[in-house]
Amino acid sequence: MSQRDEQWWKVVAEIVRETHSASGTDVARVVDRALGRVGMTSEVHLVDRAQRVLSPVGPAVGPASGIDGTLAGLAFQLVQVVSAPHDEGERVLWVPLVDGTERLGVLRMGLPPGADPADRELQERCAVLGSLLGHIVATKFVYGDGLEQARRSVPLTPAAELLWQLLPPLTFASEELVISALLEPHERVGGDAFDYSVDPGSAFVAIFDAVGHDMRAGLTSAVALAAIRNARRGGERDLGELARRADEQVQQNGPGARFVSAVLAWIDTGCGQLTYLVAGHPPPLLLRANTTLKTLENGPRVPLGVLGGARVQAGEERLEPGDRLLLYTDGVTEARDEQGRAFGTRRLTEFAERSSAAGLPAPETVRRLSHAVYDYQGGQFQDDATLMMVDWRPTAADHYPTGPGQTPPHPM
Repeated sequence: MSQRDEQWWKVVAEIVRETHSASGTDVARVVDRALGRVGMTSEVHLVDRAQRVLSPVGPAVGPASGIDGTLAGLAFQLVQVVSAPHDEGERVLWVPLVDGTERLGVLRMGLPPGADPADRELQERCAVLGSLLGHIVATKFVYGDGLEQARRSVPLTPAAELLWQLLPPLTFASEELVISALLEPHERVGGDAFDYSVDPGSAFVAIFDAVGHDMRAGLTSAVALAAIRNARRGGERDLGELARRADEQVQQNGPGARFVSAVLAWIDTGCGQLTYLVAGHPPPLLLRANTTLKTLENGPRVPLGVLGGARVQAGEERLEPGDRLLLYTDGVTEARDEQGRAFGTRRLTEFAERSSAAGLPAPETVRRLSHAVYDYQGGQFQDDATLMMVDWRPTAADHYPTGPGQTPPHPM
């Protein structure tokens, strides 16, 4: 083992050992101290729930920095190590902080005198360290409030607090597919929600939109989501039966006369067979070869929780490698500008098509699309607006870069 390898091993060993008993916000101090062994410094910057800014955590001081138009933001967007330009006089690397494929933020890593920021081996070591720290940081959220407070640019309402505790991570990626979602307004989302579950050979995805915009709407979505999770984890795969279980629980336990529109779907991750059910919800869009191929409207049924809904046949579609499925709530297409013009399905499809043609990964496509809807409304969401993209391809890992040297085309 070379001396350089031995030093890095000691850095990693110290971080693993010391973070076992460190609080969430104390992880940043542990990492910075450990990197001192190799003459480096570090700062942890977490992304806010809207994925607009990166805020320092722990002993780091200073204001939050924007994602768009900054080196830190570029590292976050591309999930790639980015170095500061040589003419700025800084020897700095911005390193993605990821939990698996969930983008949590970035690390600002100061290099020692004489170090070359373009050193590929150094970048690779830093990228691996960013992945390790992402796993560590992710485990700390449930034990305290410090990390959660750090990624809040604005306070959350109680209804939003409830929903965020129910949701899976915003991004998942495997060899076969990438799933990414975003909810807005994140600080006061009421009845929108999403869910997914990925196991060997299959993936389940769902999006929900409960009537109303208050705590009762959130409770209704929570009941529907919990009913379907419970049935699915009990071995039930039939979409009609999953919907019926949600009907039953919403009718019995929903707060008042409430209902939930939804899309439920299974994907065979091996062959791309898609089975879906649309329950009073905007139909998903299927994109193929950077073009919107069709809307998936087969067999619509009434929303979850509505009495007397007839059982319908689930729709089926055979996906091709590279296909993307875009699910959304009506708060996206019904967003209106100052003249009252709706964002509409056409703008939604055009944006999705441009992003696919530019080679943007699904998480970055969803982030930019959500911001486009926000900007279209003059910087204020008028309704809950949730987006979810499923990208199916046997080579999905090639389209979700996780280290240096893997850059999607046309990143900016």
